[in-house]
Amino acid sequence: MMRDFNMNAAQLFDLTGRVAMVTGAGSGIGQCIAQALASSGAKLVCFDLQEEGLTDTVNSIRSMNGEAIFYTGDVRDLESLRAAVQLTEDTFGRLDISVNAAGIANANPALAMQADQWQRMIDVNLTGIWHSCKAQAELMEKTGGSIVNIASMSGVIVNRGLEQAHYNTSKAGVIHLTKSLAMEWVDKGIRVNSISPGYTATPMNTRPEMIHQTKEFERQTPMGRMARVEEMAGPAIFLSSDAASFCTGVDLLVDGGFVCW
Repeated sequence: MMRDFNMNAAQLFDLTGRVAMVTGAGSGIGQCIAQALASSGAKLVCFDLQEEGLTDTVNSIRSMNGEAIFYTGDVRDLESLRAAVQLTEDTFGRLDISVNAAGIANANPALAMQADQWQRMIDVNLTGIWHSCKAQAELMEKTGGSIVNIASMSGVIVNRGLEQAHYNTSKAGVIHLTKSLAMEWVDKGIRVNSISPGYTATPMNTRPEMIHQTKEFERQTPMGRMARVEEMAGPAIFLSSDAASFCTGVDLLVDGGFVCW
């Protein structure tokens, strides 16, 4: 027998009254997701390394009558993240949603790569996610919540033509860290999921000198184009909202069909 469904579908995605923290909120995917969460009703704490991009994000949220503050810090520094979480609690009283989008990307053949290049990638992309999740969960365990980590399809496949073993390894680590924390924290009411974008038209990928590589990215993607940054907003809202209340440990590929080939 079919059960009655009394909740309005729009309510499933409504984040009104919730408090969200986004790392990497000063540009690209993180900035777009922060704006999208605010447009869905959330109050935002924006975290990134540079104040300039953060003020742009906060000002754009305030221009739509949203509430937002920022904290500048480095995800490689756990205490910096803890300070941002403390600011969140002091300002808004709680933390319900976290999206961890801070990260870097570069390429170099493995045999030519020096140890410091490898280590910086791991420190930012993987240890930075670990620090973020840990600091956020220390507050979230009081009330439960949702953590969404930005990984990459490069954590699932090896990109043809790109020599980036350090990047691929860091993103594969993010996916498995996400699943591991989801299982550790399931009894605390904390859902932990990840989004793995395909090739996305971020400022880094659309520089004029990237035009030939951009065309190759588009050719390799079944949908024939790169993702728009805005196309990561819907998946983030979904995983952060009540619409995904039974989702934890999920890695959501948003790749235009890339990994199907």
